[in-house]
Amino acid sequence: MKYVCSVCGYVYDTEKEGKAFEELPDTWVCPLCGAAKSAFVSENEEKPRKAPVKPIHIDGDMIKLSAGELSALCSNLARGCEKQYKQEEAALFREIADFFAAAVPEEPDADIQKLTELVEKDLNEGYPALRSAAEEKGDRGTQRICVWGEKVTNILDTLLRRWEKEGDSFLKDTEVWVCTVCGFVYVGDAPPKLCPVCKVPDWKFEKIERRASV
Repeated sequence: MKYVCSVCGYVYDTEKEGKAFEELPDTWVCPLCGAAKSAFVSENEEKPRKAPVKPIHIDGDMIKLSAGELSALCSNLARGCEKQYKQEEAALFREIADFFAAAVPEEPDADIQKLTELVEKDLNEGYPALRSAAEEKGDRGTQRICVWGEKVTNILDTLLRRWEKEGDSFLKDTEVWVCTVCGFVYVGDAPPKLCPVCKVPDWKFEKIERRASV
């Protein structure tokens, strides 16, 4: 039996490993991307989603975005410009992204459980609905975005759940790295040689500096 990581595609072959996947401890993680055991699915099965797919309805040609969404949008546009070697345009988009980021209001009663619920909602409802709409319209660009986006969201989901179980010890004596191309997050002493999602080299990763303890 083979089990596939839903984040990076690593295959755990029980015959080659000599140990049944079910016998692995719950703390076992993907050796390539660090995804939790729960992120693996049988090669012949599709990972189930808890909620039904809901269609996306947009009234008119415009939708109102929050300051945080605008910041994320401009940040992604900046990265797109960088990939096309348009440094001046990238700098302008980063400036706009920083402006909107500063305008994001603090979320009252924010906690890790609420964040986990939002990530789970994206996986259960958001991406399936977006993928369905993109397939219906034949929008191949959006379909490609879904592939990377869902994998990155999957790793965020598994990291959040590990944090819930392990607490501060999860990040003790280690580092957090983020791929500047696709947003993949990796926890380890050094970034992976290749990003498990978009396959760029390790120098494309940035280390996230810790906030000083009070």
